[in-house]
Amino acid sequence: MASQFFAFPDDFVWGAATSAYQIEGAWDKDGKGESIWDRFTHTRGNIEDGSTGDVACDHYHRWAEDIALMKELGLKAYRFSVSWPRILPSGRGKVNQAGLDFYSRLVDGLLEAGIEPFVTLYHWDLPQSLQDDGGWAARSTAEAFVEYADVVSRHLGDRVKHWITHNEPWATVVLGHQMGMHAPGLKDYPTALKVSHHLLLSHGWAVPVLRRNSSGAEVGITLVLFPLVPGSSNTAVLPVFRKFDGCVNRWFLDPLYGRHYPADLVAEHIDAGYLPVEGLNFVKPGDLEAIAAPTDFLGVNYYSPVILRSEVAPESEKDPLMLLYHGPEYEYTEIGMMVYPDGLRHLLNRLHFEYQPGKMYITENGASYSDGPDADGRV
Repeated sequence: MASQFFAFPDDFVWGAATSAYQIEGAWDKDGKGESIWDRFTHTRGNIEDGSTGDVACDHYHRWAEDIALMKELGLKAYRFSVSWPRILPSGRGKVNQAGLDFYSRLVDGLLEAGIEPFVTLYHWDLPQSLQDDGGWAARSTAEAFVEYADVVSRHLGDRVKHWITHNEPWATVVLGHQMGMHAPGLKDYPTALKVSHHLLLSHGWAVPVLRRNSSGAEVGITLVLFPLVPGSSNTAVLPVFRKFDGCVNRWFLDPLYGRHYPADLVAEHIDAGYLPVEGLNFVKPGDLEAIAAPTDFLGVNYYSPVILRSEVAPESEKDPLMLLYHGPEYEYTEIGMMVYPDGLRHLLNRLHFEYQPGKMYITENGASYSDGPDADGRV
């Protein structure tokens, strides 16, 4: 009788992932500069309960204990992000040696524990000084990112063999600049489009720098992606279905894999007044070739699919969110994400056949529940 269990290959990499702002704390210690998330959470009214990352898990001071916990869990890999303002407090220029020393100790400690470091350079915590000069809407921020990538990779490149340029550009673009839910808290669609381009451009420019400074290392980018599932066979939803897919998936995947920005979305944005009649006027000659720089892997973050309603409401043409379906037949996490394991299989198959990224790492996946210890202290 065939086994009901799937055996993972010996070279499958099991690990965990974090980000600097969410765990490090020490927001103003040892020469670190202010980030946009520091400013955002310190501004009254932005966070419902007033929480900040000022202390968080205090990983900056407790990193050795944290590595011991990882080793006890049997992790073989640990993905963490570097805090840009901890390395370059003003975003460019003077380097904060204390910041570099912290990450050097962390990498050495991980390797000593038999844990492979996967380093993400940008997980949303832009130096506030760069935001004051225009942030990701300014092309100069993409140039600054390359300087930052150069500094970090020259310092850690002899030991780090897995580099991720950006984590979830979609979140920076949509949540940070279109919906205002994340730092820097803007609600400006035309600006968000510029931000998306400069994020991807900074990735493309950084790839050869990382290769030069970290010989033999793998270089990639991590995207959060959403498999779309039709709620029925109603073909009337297909145009909006494709538009939604374009906004959350194709707008990032297509240029990264040499297809330029989706023409259907560019036309939509022009019609809506988000782009001028000439279209992507912030895209300069050579930009798209730079963005499509060959990489060694694609990092895939998957949490939940998008299931569309079976009917088309008139307002959904302007707001595709009106087509999202949340039904009682599905299970949801405590933050409202649908539990849909098959979505990961659908997503990986699509990426393999449509984009051929080669190697893929599932860099984030999970579900949020308020699990607590039982009477015996076990979770």
